[in-house]
Amino acid sequence: METSETILHQSLAEVPGLTSRIVKMLAKEGMLTVMDVVGLLPFRHEDRRRKETAAFHTGGIPGSHAVKVVKTQVRFFGRAGSFEAIVEHSGVGGLGQQLTLRWWNMPFMSKTIAIDMELIVYGRIKEFKGRLFMDHPEYEVIKGGEEEGGASIHNDRIVPVYPLRGGLAQKAVRTASWHVMERLGDRFTADILPPTTGKGEFAGLHRSRALHTVHFPANEEELNQSRRYLALEEFYGYQLRVVRRRRRVHEAGGRSHRGDGSFLGAFFKELPFELTAAQSRSLREIQADMASALPMNRLLHGDVGSGKTVVALAAMLTALESGSRAALMAPTQILAEQHYLTAQKWLEPLGVTVSLKTGTLKTGAESAQISIGTHALLHDRGCMSDVGLVVIDEQHKFGVVQRARLIEKGRTPDVLVMTATPIPRTLSLTIYGDLDVSTIDERPKSRGKVITKVRLQKKMAEAAGFLAEQIASGRQGYLVFPLIEDSEKVDAAAAKKGFAEWSKLLAPHTVGLLHGKMSAVEKESVMRDFREGRIHALVSTTVVEVGVDVPNATVMYIHNAERFGLAQLHQLRGRIGRGSHTSYCVLFVKDDDEEVRERLAILEETDDGFQIAEEDLKRRGPGDILGRAQSGEAPLQFAELLADTRLVRLARQLAERTLNADPELKEPRHAPLRKLVQEIDSPQAMLQ
Repeated sequence: METSETILHQSLAEVPGLTSRIVKMLAKEGMLTVMDVVGLLPFRHEDRRRKETAAFHTGGIPGSHAVKVVKTQVRFFGRAGSFEAIVEHSGVGGLGQQLTLRWWNMPFMSKTIAIDMELIVYGRIKEFKGRLFMDHPEYEVIKGGEEEGGASIHNDRIVPVYPLRGGLAQKAVRTASWHVMERLGDRFTADILPPTTGKGEFAGLHRSRALHTVHFPANEEELNQSRRYLALEEFYGYQLRVVRRRRRVHEAGGRSHRGDGSFLGAFFKELPFELTAAQSRSLREIQADMASALPMNRLLHGDVGSGKTVVALAAMLTALESGSRAALMAPTQILAEQHYLTAQKWLEPLGVTVSLKTGTLKTGAESAQISIGTHALLHDRGCMSDVGLVVIDEQHKFGVVQRARLIEKGRTPDVLVMTATPIPRTLSLTIYGDLDVSTIDERPKSRGKVITKVRLQKKMAEAAGFLAEQIASGRQGYLVFPLIEDSEKVDAAAAKKGFAEWSKLLAPHTVGLLHGKMSAVEKESVMRDFREGRIHALVSTTVVEVGVDVPNATVMYIHNAERFGLAQLHQLRGRIGRGSHTSYCVLFVKDDDEEVRERLAILEETDDGFQIAEEDLKRRGPGDILGRAQSGEAPLQFAELLADTRLVRLARQLAERTLNADPELKEPRHAPLRKLVQEIDSPQAMLQ
């Protein structure tokens, strides 16, 4: 007897209506079964219900048009050929306009499209030298060809657009999806969300219906509701993993690390400034966790320049006061060495011993009270023995697996994760949902003001003069580029070429070059020269985004700023304004694009990283921040809905409720969840 389960595992070759050509095309990309197609969700939709029948309009918005082919031709440019079909609107009342459909490097299209055919085409129209063009449109033959028919799949509806890979085409995937969904019944897969979810907003909705609707929605209201249902399901699975991981850490048991103030009193007495209220509040939260016998698992996040390092050093001194050692792990050698220099400056006068361990450097005794390093710390048992507190800087550069490996070196130590990336609350609940959160949302008063302006690239000569003036008055600057070398594929400025140009523009001042392909030794040599003032302006890629601290640097020029996200631009800008002098950040854009200027305007208006991060989340989604390399989890399919705080909180509540009732998910009704969660029982298991 054929069941929903057997149909899901059925070969696509057995699905009625699917041609062998489409089946072979999908098989080449690893899509073999009905389940493979159901699981490939559209990343957006296009509303093709309304068709223009009278006029062709330019303006950048794609549209559908019912047209008739009046002329075709193949044009050759050297060896390459293109196919053109000149069309007019087929409806009564057409204005006699002509539109040229172009398929570059596809002369074989002449065998598919011919004069007098009627088509529905979808695409963006542009004008060039008085003619209207639509390049590589999606099309459907309505009358006059072998492909006639089938418009109900690709037109006259809200159409799914799928993430493509390899040689797949939208029409092939959409056709497969249509026939697969027709093959499946109303209930073809078990629900993952608890039964109580089918009330209120999601009343009457279940997993099978939501999946069917997301592939082929009847209207926008149904589509939005189904996408939110599947997003809640995805966030629920994510939160189950996060909550279980958090509970496992607590079950492991830890040690109390209560300080007596012997180091901290002297530390605060020698600091040339007082902690802000936000720093003091965060330190109290950390110390309360450390005093508990339960292992601390806390995130300390704050804006650039908010003073997280001072709080982390105070926490490490608390660990020392309790009789334990401490370790700090940074993602790069540059940042590890900077932390080491800071710790030496502030802690060695107190009698605290500090060591540094990176891939190429090792200084200080192995038995030092505080060990600082890169991932090299993971492989040094001497550095990590009897560690009571582990501080991990820029957690998103590591991931859950590396964090687990570092933790297992000690005896379930307290863990403090730091990041200078302001994280919206919804992302905190998701990425760092297994951590308690302390937020530093206040900048030290001693920090200098940063003035930010958006300017066209052609203003570079004027900018060079201003930077030369700043250097002459004793300041330094950064010149940031999106690429290391020129690329034929990407139209953006490159650091190596920029280094040559800026060396001439700023002569006789010294210009340095820093990028990710340099060796660790080369990078540290350049940074040392920049820190010590021997390099006046540093041409760099985004390798300077995190942790580089040169208070004398007061100017930053970011080339092709339109290629960066708002949050990343804010991170880069955080490299200046670290001293008491007024600093200047100029965002150079290639073209006078109104949309780009509007997006970047928030950086001119505010230096509040949390406000900027929220805006970035709304505009671009969380992007790579949820990639497997950063969070230890697979990327989310509905990541853009993380901006919906209510949805994320509901997922957390459902996960807590489920695990309170069935901590090990042993009940038969939770069988789908056991497979979904695939929880990690220990740090060792995470690494296998």
